[in-house]
Amino acid sequence: MAANDVLTRDQIDAELAALPDWRFRLGGLAAALKCPTSAAALELFAAIGALAQDANHHPDVDWRYDTLFVALTSHDAGSKVTARDAALAKAISAAAREAGAEAHPELLHTVEIAIDTDDADAIEGMWRVALGYRTAADGALVDPFGRGPSVWFQKTATPNANRFHLDVTVPYSQSAEILAALEGAGASLDHGAAPRFVVATDVQGNRLCICTEEGRDA
Repeated sequence: MAANDVLTRDQIDAELAALPDWRFRLGGLAAALKCPTSAAALELFAAIGALAQDANHHPDVDWRYDTLFVALTSHDAGSKVTARDAALAKAISAAAREAGAEAHPELLHTVEIAIDTDDADAIEGMWRVALGYRTAADGALVDPFGRGPSVWFQKTATPNANRFHLDVTVPYSQSAEILAALEGAGASLDHGAAPRFVVATDVQGNRLCICTEEGRDA
């Protein structure tokens, strides 16, 4: 297999079996690496940068005090996971161990905004211009710098009166704990589309979806 060949979901799962720090999330590999100190996190950040330069393959890295959030996809392969991503993830995990970092997959939450609409073309332009986003291949609006939540348009002939909801993507391994906590907080849960997503409704009728990597294409 060539390094830039897109991996199937089965191949991704096989790679993840040897990458316990990482999870498959929204089409990419993701890890949250918590370091002993902020200084250690900066040193790990620099080490990741050096690994990326050596591999000529650059992840997205978000530094938050003592924790680094790292996301890997191959942009030249349509932002999919390739063997290069798995190889760099392995190298980053080795550097994390040297830095005394620990993986915390429960911190991996990604928020997307969904808008119910029967005519996405009529409203897409306003949202794109206002947010300064670009239109992705799947029609979603995405922050070109990866800072803000993406916005996608849920096509429906009969939009709900409450047209907005949040999609919160979490690792499947953490989802049961999160769903139990939601029930404890008063949410009603609809498991009809589980494990891909579970609809949570608050006591006032507002909704969000807890989504996982299960059931998604690579």
